[in-house]
Amino acid sequence: MQSKAATVEQYLAELPEERQQPMTKLRKVIKKNLPKGFKEGMGYGMIGYVVPHSLYSEGYHCDPKQPLPFMSLASQKNYISVYHMGMYSENDLGKWFIKEYAKLSMGKLDMGKCCIRFKNIEKIPYELIGELSAKLTPQDWISFYEKSKPKKK
Repeated sequence: MQSKAATVEQYLAELPEERQQPMTKLRKVIKKNLPKGFKEGMGYGMIGYVVPHSLYSEGYHCDPKQPLPFMSLASQKNYISVYHMGMYSENDLGKWFIKEYAKLSMGKLDMGKCCIRFKNIEKIPYELIGELSAKLTPQDWISFYEKSKPKKK
């Protein structure tokens, strides 16, 4: 379910009424906690938080014209997703999140490589998502990305 919205405000306004409040709240908690330097906008049909070209001129290796993606927020057909690229591979950040989520006793975590899915919008751990958002600065993410991106041949 990729949105064609050009702005974050348009994206939120087009959501079903029951999704607008949790998506707006997630956006607010992410923006409040993200370290300085990340930029919000639309990308890949989702609300995205990126490292702008002014901080990382190489951009995203898949499409260098695009800024380096970091986090995204999306309302999918059956769930709300938070994507955090810093958790893409098995690492300390991912382990930290899994451990902290378990402490909340909110049921089984539905998570892919970097995608956290919330089917029950009443059980979104906003505070934990805020903590996750604060864990990496743009420079931390650039460093992690540089070590893990595919090498040029």
